[in-house]
Amino acid sequence: MPATAEFASRPQGEILCLFDVDGTLSPARRTASPAMLEVLKQVRQKAVIGFVGGSDLAKITEQLAIHGQDITGDFDYCFAENGLTAIKLGKPLESQSFIKYLGEDKYKQLVRFVLHHIADLDIPIKRGTFMEFRNGMVNVSPIGRNASVNERDEFEKYDKEHKVRAKLIEALKAEFPDWNLTYSIGGQISFDVFPNGWDKRFALGHVEAEGFNEIHFFGDKTFEGGNDYEIYEDPRTIGHAVTKPEDTQAELKKLFNL
Repeated sequence: MPATAEFASRPQGEILCLFDVDGTLSPARRTASPAMLEVLKQVRQKAVIGFVGGSDLAKITEQLAIHGQDITGDFDYCFAENGLTAIKLGKPLESQSFIKYLGEDKYKQLVRFVLHHIADLDIPIKRGTFMEFRNGMVNVSPIGRNASVNERDEFEKYDKEHKVRAKLIEALKAEFPDWNLTYSIGGQISFDVFPNGWDKRFALGHVEAEGFNEIHFFGDKTFEGGNDYEIYEDPRTIGHAVTKPEDTQAELKKLFNL
């Protein structure tokens, strides 16, 4: 039986496909291709689709709205900030707040520690916006989120060798061992900080009561420590590890005989 009345008219309405954004639906922080969006449109005619991104809705919209459209009309579920901002069929669901969880005093301690650490880092270049406060998390970038596309690519290579993000995460764990925070590397230049359990599995809490027979998750950071790992490994999902949007398209075409 289809999961809910809203999806009963679709041939495979009992199947939900959830997608990471960066590296899965689009190249990291870049725009999705028309071919990718066309495949998603075809899948939606058969099953139920949604995205689960770490960024806020405005940034995800920049990547997925190639015609300037409201992307909440293109997906059945929109889960920004790991589902802390949640929309079903264009209507907002209950949201949560990182600052309410942590409190202002602890948040200020976290900011001071991170910025002092980054100030002392000797890396090839630094730009701006080293910390970005979001509704459900804080995003930390040693190079700064204002880096250009080429600078992001270069930092990603540098980080793979020198483990800049991983070392900063270890320092944070040592400094704040009892704060019940998770540190998750995602994208090319940053990592997210959020309360334990507020990883992408948080989005599943919005859909598990819907009664889907299958929930497929597609992501590129499915390794331990990556921001897709927990939802990819969750027993409630069927995980698909991809390395680029073209892999996602191929998996979907095979899964739905497109």
